[in-house]
Amino acid sequence: MKIILPSSCHLIFFALTILLLGQEVHAQQNNSFWKAGVGRVEITPKESIWMGGYAARDHPSKGVRHSVWAKALAIEDPNGKLAVVVTTDLLAFRKFLSDRIRDQLKDKYGLSRDQIILNSSHTHTGPETDYPRYEFQLSKIEYTKIKQFSGRVEKEIVELVGKVIESLEPVTLSSENGVTRFQVNRRKNKEAQINAQTELKGPNDYAVPVIRVEDKKGNIKAILFGYACHPTVMSDYQISGDYAGFAQIELEKLYPGATALFFQGAGADQNPLPRRSAPLAQQYGKELAAAVERIINEDMNILEGTLSTAYSEIDLTFAKAVPTKSELEDIISGVIPGYPDYLKEYAKIWIARLDKGEEIKDTYPYPVQAWKIGDQPLFALGGELLVGYSLELKKIFGPDIIVMGYSNDVMGYIPTKVVLAEGGYEANRSPLFTTQWATSIEDKILSEAVNLAESVGIKTVEYPLVNP
Repeated sequence: MKIILPSSCHLIFFALTILLLGQEVHAQQNNSFWKAGVGRVEITPKESIWMGGYAARDHPSKGVRHSVWAKALAIEDPNGKLAVVVTTDLLAFRKFLSDRIRDQLKDKYGLSRDQIILNSSHTHTGPETDYPRYEFQLSKIEYTKIKQFSGRVEKEIVELVGKVIESLEPVTLSSENGVTRFQVNRRKNKEAQINAQTELKGPNDYAVPVIRVEDKKGNIKAILFGYACHPTVMSDYQISGDYAGFAQIELEKLYPGATALFFQGAGADQNPLPRRSAPLAQQYGKELAAAVERIINEDMNILEGTLSTAYSEIDLTFAKAVPTKSELEDIISGVIPGYPDYLKEYAKIWIARLDKGEEIKDTYPYPVQAWKIGDQPLFALGGELLVGYSLELKKIFGPDIIVMGYSNDVMGYIPTKVVLAEGGYEANRSPLFTTQWATSIEDKILSEAVNLAESVGIKTVEYPLVNP
């Protein structure tokens, strides 16, 4: 039998054909590997309303600086696994509102807790939704406005998620971290001296995490981005999303047709400094948008793989016993000194709950969440998360992870062990205003984050060998 071998030219042609076909298939897979849907709904109040963020405010809003929004991004992997991120120009999702929204998303769309992230930008010039805390503080008219607005937000977010799920289409997902530096550690630097300081002290996390979503034509469909910094540039009575709102506006100008979704990171002890003017808020928004634009225009990490999600709630304890009704009454009357008026209002709320037969629990169910989007790790933690948590998680899992704070339930500040030992504002603001968190808080949260990471396949960093 005579065997005829192809010539070298035929072999080269054959090899090139296989290579090009492989590249074409790979490109098609990248363009259709994931599906995504994105949308937004304007939640600007239709009337003057109480604003969240500053306890010293003494009247409702007076005008709108720019519209505020709820936005949603749904992601589906090749196996049909679905997850949704909701971002908002709001101060916070309190537990009662978060639970209502997530319960409805379960009932209507089959989404479990692990598949949902509700993140608030924590703007201090946004409309308030936490009506229960104002039961004894505001007039019935102002209280009712907040309650009705909260109900509107709940309804519109649930409907929005349904629409973005219906709009799923093939996309390419990419991720990368940028950097910008207008955040300043407010515990370590004096605001009044900020323009004269020769050295800014930390800790800080200047990362700008970005996830880019492109449709099959290569058009940018959505930009999910974050930063760890309090949106407290503004303190007036005009509704706005602060610097985060301006950053989203700027990006949507740069990329017409795209939806920009901002999420708050571990920025509880980080302030934008200097501050207190609208031009500064616009400046910081442009700086943040520029950091995102730079990343989008560079080579990003194309995400391949599948989606894994995990969620749990852990019981966090407090440093002291919960207050009795008698102690609460003494706080209100002033027999126990040191409590400003807004904390006395909290005492009245707790007494009303006790009178209804409720109890003050000695633990709090704290939400911890981990996602793995292809090879991109993402952690979403509740409360006003201090930057130390982001830094510790990055030591464990690497510098390119995404860390969201202010997610699913914002019940108070989440201090590290160092901050608890130092004391101060962030150390003493827990859901029980009469006592701070127990010193075990950091270890419990990080331990659970590690457990969830392991369950979704997020690997810890490999420590380098020390040369002898």
